[in-house]
Amino acid sequence: MTMRNIDIEVKTHFIASHSDETVGEYAFAYSITITNQSDVSVQLLKRAWKITDADHKITRVAGDGVVGEQPHIAPGESYSYTSGTVIATPIGTMEGFYTMVDTTGDRFDVEIPSFRLAIPNIIH
Repeated sequence: MTMRNIDIEVKTHFIASHSDETVGEYAFAYSITITNQSDVSVQLLKRAWKITDADHKITRVAGDGVVGEQPHIAPGESYSYTSGTVIATPIGTMEGFYTMVDTTGDRFDVEIPSFRLAIPNIIH
């Protein structure tokens, strides 16, 4: 999805080695690529996530930057990172936003559209 000329691409995968179905722990990794298609540099300042499992339990996570960084992304460049989450069901969703600032000092939020967390072959 592109918003304010910032493109967000998400890929997810289930991490069986860090999951334990017997206690309701399903681990997922998500890799995000943020591409700056605007004419000015931007910096990612904050992130906010809403993580929802299949039982409608919602977990909210917010803080500075991503994976300990507040990256600057020049026009035409991309920044990628991988992180993870654990939920209590084999399927769930994540969505949220990044708060960014451009070189003019304008702060804005970029939506991270809802994406699915699901163990393989659970959904046809």
